[in-house]
Amino acid sequence: MLVGLDLGGTHIDGAVIDDGAVLKTIKREVDPDDLFSTIWTTLSDLLMPFDTKDIDRITLSTTISTNAIVEQKIDPVGLIVACGPGITHDFSAISPTVFHISGSIDHRGIITDPIDQEQIESVSKKIVNEGLDHCAVVTKFSTRNVEMETRMADYLEGKVSHVTMGHRMSGRLNFPRRVNTTYLNEAVYSVFNNFADKSSAAMSKMRLDVPLNILKADGGMMDLPTAQEHPVETILSGPAASLSGILSLSKIREDAILLDIGGTTTDIFFLADGVPLFAPDGAVISDYRTLVRAVYSVSIGLGGDSRVKLVDDKVHIGPEREGKPYAYGGPAVTATDAMIVLGLVENTDDRHLSRAGAAVSSVGWPSDASVEQTAASILTQMARTIKETTDRLLRNINERPVYTIKELLHEKKLDPRSIHIIGGPAKALAPYLEEVYSLECHVPPFFDIGNAVGAALSNVTKELTLTANCAVGILSVPEIGLTEGITEEFSLAQAKARLFELFNEIYHIKEQDCEIVEESCYTMVRGFSSAGKNIRLKAQVKPRMIHVMKEI
Repeated sequence: MLVGLDLGGTHIDGAVIDDGAVLKTIKREVDPDDLFSTIWTTLSDLLMPFDTKDIDRITLSTTISTNAIVEQKIDPVGLIVACGPGITHDFSAISPTVFHISGSIDHRGIITDPIDQEQIESVSKKIVNEGLDHCAVVTKFSTRNVEMETRMADYLEGKVSHVTMGHRMSGRLNFPRRVNTTYLNEAVYSVFNNFADKSSAAMSKMRLDVPLNILKADGGMMDLPTAQEHPVETILSGPAASLSGILSLSKIREDAILLDIGGTTTDIFFLADGVPLFAPDGAVISDYRTLVRAVYSVSIGLGGDSRVKLVDDKVHIGPEREGKPYAYGGPAVTATDAMIVLGLVENTDDRHLSRAGAAVSSVGWPSDASVEQTAASILTQMARTIKETTDRLLRNINERPVYTIKELLHEKKLDPRSIHIIGGPAKALAPYLEEVYSLECHVPPFFDIGNAVGAALSNVTKELTLTANCAVGILSVPEIGLTEGITEEFSLAQAKARLFELFNEIYHIKEQDCEIVEESCYTMVRGFSSAGKNIRLKAQVKPRMIHVMKEI
């Protein structure tokens, strides 16, 4: 059996799946001050009818890291960077405590300017004096030689609680994005590890001895120890669960728009011929551009609990969320109140209906409309806002090359033929979305806990980047901190064989389940003679994101 949990800001959802069938689901409110009890009681209730020996794995998706970044509830980080020669980068907008140090590595992985030991000592004293407990160290071209970052991290050991090194975040070249990624990894390190510890404690109390995995931004999953060292990989974990959930519960082969409409936000995705779009440069969260592999998604502040207000005789919905809907004791009228008025929300009584009616009537738009007409106008406006956003995103997508998780689609233009929705308000909003889009709108089974289903059915995704500089005899794989010697005759074929060998050794993943996604090989020249090759390869587990459930 597979178990999926989705921990959001308001609710935690759970699902138990066996052989393609959903056996049980659950939805509980989250107590942000007691995550241990939230996770433990949810798991206890979810797994009560089952023999825990039959559970193969548990996978969590969570907004813990994302919310910490968006709400700026992150730890202060001492950011140490060695930019070397070339363009001067100003990283002061990332962290108020940035320390620029000398030292540089060239594009071949050769240290051209060693680190100044006295400078490192001076910076470390400043970090201690300022009370910083977290550090991020990044040098340009560290993916081709990890020595400088490793040396700085070794020196800081014992002076701070944890250090993130840039070369461990990604093997791709992009210095500014690597700095962002390294900084964020350290900034959310404590908050994510607190969540991870609570999750492990809940499983221990239940005596659950099964693998615990965390969903990543690319829709795959990683084990908990890996996530604890790379918490930045969990940003956009929630949207990734949404996407995987829709794909798991639907059969889609055409261009399509996918929506997860929650209480606070709506997550938007697109499919090209049934395959999810991919963010080729990495995930973007708030103003941070990262190297985190991610599916293409956009979140907008629009959901069932978004506040409804009248501004200049026009209804605005969101982005504010001030609490529960007015019908349930909240302070302001929301889109959910409109749904209650129209009889689109289950488990409501006359008291809820009365409060919702009063709230919707207070909007006063249109001025001569009945309460039902006002409620319908609110939901129509909500659908129009979503359509306006997707129209703008489609224009931007179609102006650039289209990347999916499998390949680059040359000259592809997205032309959505259907809409697929999950989330609490999905069924209520479907008719209004159909009207404004003039497209068929599909709401799959288990739409209200789709994220938990998506988490349960996600696959493991791993990637490794190998660089081999035959001129200096260095091979490195930054994601695992590996550096080893090679000969000048080391070839591209040998590099591929070594990379697949590492996949098998470290992750127990066979060559046929991997693919090379980036490849470059050029001959180095010293004087007028060949000095060996410079090789760069990136391999990943083959994407397998689409899991269709059994017919329900």
